[in-house]
Amino acid sequence: MKSSNDTLPQRLKLICTKYADLAIFLIKDQNQDFQPIKFKDFWESLKIYSAGLNAIGIKRGDQVGLISENRKEWIMTDFGLSGLGAIDVPRGCDSTSDEIRYILAHADCKVTFTENCAQAEKILSQIKDIGLLKKIVLYDTKGIEKLKIPEGIEILSFDDVVKLGQEAYKNDPDFYEREVEKGSCEETATIIYTSGTTGNPKGVMLTHKAFLFQVDRIKPHLDLCPGEIMLSVLPIWHSFERACMYISVFLGLATAFSKPIGPVMMPDMAKVKPQWLTSVPRIWESVHAAVLRNINSGSAGKKTLFYFFLTIGEIHTYLYDMFTGLLPQFSKRNRFIDIAVSIIPLLVLTPFKKLGQVLVFSKLKAKLGGRFKAGISGGGALPSHIDKFFRTVGITVLEGYGLTETAPILAVRKDSRPIPNTVGPLLEDIEYRVISKDGAIMPIGFKGELHVKSQQVMQGYYKEPEKTAEILKNGWLNTGDIAVFTHTGEFKILGRSKDTIVLRGGENVEPVPIEDKLNQSDYISQIMVVGQDQKFLGALIVPNLEELEKLAIEKQISFLEKEELVNNPFIHELMQEEIQSLVDAKTGFKAFERIFRFIILPKEFEIGVEMTQSLKIRRNVVEKMYKNEIKELFK
Repeated sequence: MKSSNDTLPQRLKLICTKYADLAIFLIKDQNQDFQPIKFKDFWESLKIYSAGLNAIGIKRGDQVGLISENRKEWIMTDFGLSGLGAIDVPRGCDSTSDEIRYILAHADCKVTFTENCAQAEKILSQIKDIGLLKKIVLYDTKGIEKLKIPEGIEILSFDDVVKLGQEAYKNDPDFYEREVEKGSCEETATIIYTSGTTGNPKGVMLTHKAFLFQVDRIKPHLDLCPGEIMLSVLPIWHSFERACMYISVFLGLATAFSKPIGPVMMPDMAKVKPQWLTSVPRIWESVHAAVLRNINSGSAGKKTLFYFFLTIGEIHTYLYDMFTGLLPQFSKRNRFIDIAVSIIPLLVLTPFKKLGQVLVFSKLKAKLGGRFKAGISGGGALPSHIDKFFRTVGITVLEGYGLTETAPILAVRKDSRPIPNTVGPLLEDIEYRVISKDGAIMPIGFKGELHVKSQQVMQGYYKEPEKTAEILKNGWLNTGDIAVFTHTGEFKILGRSKDTIVLRGGENVEPVPIEDKLNQSDYISQIMVVGQDQKFLGALIVPNLEELEKLAIEKQISFLEKEELVNNPFIHELMQEEIQSLVDAKTGFKAFERIFRFIILPKEFEIGVEMTQSLKIRRNVVEKMYKNEIKELFK
């Protein structure tokens, strides 16, 4: 394992020499065809561009805004800034003008890069409150003539920076490489502002060694090989996608940039035939829903065949896991008994399983390009029914876990031995503790708050020493997540400790497993469980209006607008049945974990309002917005 005593650009220089003629990135051209950029060509372009960054006044220690979605210019700016010893402060284009204003001002940015004029307008509308900002660099200058540029603000284009770099490079071609060698692994590489569920976003300071720590420890988990392709569909400014991009680059893979939209992502998979896909649970939920929609709208014979083989496959997968020792051991299992119980039915079902793969599931796998090895799912919990579905059809989805504060990857299932219903084992060299509410260290198989310690843990929150001290003590980071470990080293995340609901009878309820189970319903789009200090649990339900509309037509329920179905008695009865069937003793839930009352909401939770950018529910926001509805639940 390579020492972490290096920086991202220092490592990049070595890799660009080692894999000179391989593709580092696959970037779409104007015709939406992927064009390769070789490692050696990227490094040469970077030397010129970085000279231009220096020419516009960026120097070591500067904090520089980076407001853009995935594109080649973003990556060049990221590596260019880090090579100069500057610190990028990234954010996506879906951020509001208030968020961008707060981040650029709080991070003391004098220069910011933006994807287009729409982002520049957000900044210029708040420029009086971003006191230090003097320069804005546009990647796309379309519409620049319409910008109202106040006195003292300079607008440049990406091409302007390149031209300045070309002139500077002629005079000093070794400038960038000299600057790169000055870097230290202990330096801050980036400040990533978390969306947060409360208050203003916090700036997470991450070092070069935090990202390289993961690069050097990922191989035992994922069989990543030089020359393979990683399809990237998530925002690169998120710590998860950024870490995956670094892993891809430093292990010699090509990163192909797409979008998490079915009509874009699926054709792109057919074009580039990737071995890997970085993803969030929502992507797999969408693929799952699309498959079932297609099957359910087909002929009765096709539908019967699919569900027959799906049922056989689910049973076979469970028996196979039992036989091979892949069932998670939160309590120790007897291998002899598992083998004895599973071997005969496994032998009986295997021919049917193989037939299902040939007749049905191979077509689904082919849509992923034909070379697909695995999807890596992060950014939230992968629902168990989605996990089971893809395991059954023979598509590997490896759930991982991490936090922005850990840059972020702490764990991921091993592709050689993926244990379902877990996020896999921690990466090597990460210390951990599972702490109870009274501060005791819990043994294996018992839940508690997860604390971790490693080189990848953040330096702290920028300008927030008190908030840093709340979760980071003596190198130990309190993740705030409830975890339980298996006897073979894997673990499962049960929810956030601050989300734990304490009922009036003293029962502690983790809402996330209940919500995940109820999200299995075709009729539920989003759900939030409530009940703090109450006698029982309630729920706010966002329905899947498309599915309800289909059902209403089938049942001949009259309505003018599908939103009217929210108040329909039949729909309420349906929801009650769904809740009772999914959350009961048979599915592993205790009596006090069941939902007794619910309200169906007329509109979906929105990103930036009720949900964070990473699709986590802002529970405190929802509770405030729907406080009257919640009161009604518990009258």
